[in-house]
Amino acid sequence: MASWIRYSFIRIGLFAAAFWLLMVLNIVWWASALLATVIAFSLSYIFFVRQRDKLAEDLATRLERSKEPDSDALAEDLP
Repeated sequence: MASWIRYSFIRIGLFAAAFWLLMVLNIVWWASALLATVIAFSLSYIFFVRQRDKLAEDLATRLERSKEPDSDALAEDLP
């Protein structure tokens, strides 16, 4: 499974669990959504460092690959 998919599922799962818990506690839906967002962000920032770093490495690798010119583009730049 790609690192971005795994990390996204973790973040969505944290949000859903926090939102559900806050709704069970009878907190207004918009406040529950706001608090669940903060809770999911905080927990993922503290406890899922390895997954976030892996995602950053994968994105950096993808960006580097997209910047490499192909042979056709190099041939067009020659005088």
